[in-house]
Amino acid sequence: MLGEFSIRSDSSEVNDSDSRSKKVWLLLAYMIYCRNRSVSSEELVELIWGEEEGSSNPLNALKTMFHRARTFLNQLDDTAGHSLILRREGSYAWNTDVPLTLDIDRFDHLCHTGAATQDDNAKLEIWLEALPLYRGPFLSKLSSEPWVVPIAAYYQNLYIETILGVLPLLKQRERWQDVVQLCRTAIALEPYQEELYSNLMSALIRLEDQQGAVTVYEEMSQLFLSNFGIMPSDDLRALYREAVRTVNSHTVAPGEILEQLREESNQAGALFCDYDIFRVIYHSVARLVTRSGDAVHLALISVSAENGKTLARRSLDRVVGNLQELICSNLRRGDVAARCSLSQFILLLPQANFENSQMICSRIARSFVRQYPHSPAQLHFSVHPLEPSH
Repeated sequence: MLGEFSIRSDSSEVNDSDSRSKKVWLLLAYMIYCRNRSVSSEELVELIWGEEEGSSNPLNALKTMFHRARTFLNQLDDTAGHSLILRREGSYAWNTDVPLTLDIDRFDHLCHTGAATQDDNAKLEIWLEALPLYRGPFLSKLSSEPWVVPIAAYYQNLYIETILGVLPLLKQRERWQDVVQLCRTAIALEPYQEELYSNLMSALIRLEDQQGAVTVYEEMSQLFLSNFGIMPSDDLRALYREAVRTVNSHTVAPGEILEQLREESNQAGALFCDYDIFRVIYHSVARLVTRSGDAVHLALISVSAENGKTLARRSLDRVVGNLQELICSNLRRGDVAARCSLSQFILLLPQANFENSQMICSRIARSFVRQYPHSPAQLHFSVHPLEPSH
């Protein structure tokens, strides 16, 4: 039931890959999960059809649904359908006399047994046996069913708790490759757990795969920004800086360094970079301004719908993509730009006074309106002088 829902007997198997039979799989899943009690026909009708406008004879429709369920089960054995599902005076029950092993029971047992074990080596062994059983959310194809939601949350939390218990034990034993493998598997299942990325990056750095750690950070940063409009934590940024500093772990000839620093193509327009890189450039420019006294301004461009409301996600993604292209093409080669939130860009404009910076932002806004006259988006901008570093 964790991930794909499947039922196996000896060499035969049926699974929920047939999306046309969702209600049949819902019925089977509920009967198995509630296997220790009889389930009334009324409860099952409410489960399967709920607020839908159902049949004028729902009990007869339920019998038809059980006929389809038994037909599925007969693929395991010619008599499985009738031997596994029992009819009892207005109710139905799963036959508990037939031995049944559930992955959720095994997973739950191993996780809690490991947590209660005092010896760290035994604890680690038990937990590592438990984790592969979690192949995805509980009944993932039925995730919208109200009764599934709290159960799925329980097993998801148990999985994350166990992962976060295992990782320190592996790190104590310097099993860095196991940390990497475990984190990558967990991230594929739970992509929004920042601690998994932190552990993965630190393990890759220990394995001297700094470029791999940089790649993980960049992918995670884009994922979090695109979905939540947030930047990575200070701890993750520190790991990123550590990885970047040590990408060249051997002595590099001056010519090779210059080649690495050379821009890939002589592109016109602004330099567009990640927000973390933008911050470093900002700090560098702020130090230069302290000595030179040059005029440097920051501009913040924000996207919203009419009346300041938030755009629908699909529209926002399209608008932001179009706006990024316009920003790059309307700025000079010496300017720097970055996306700093889900709906905002920040611009660094060296050798531009306040009036020039306002004109630059107005030009970008006019270009956007001219190129996308039917866009639901409105652009707002503000300009601020860069404060010299003290």
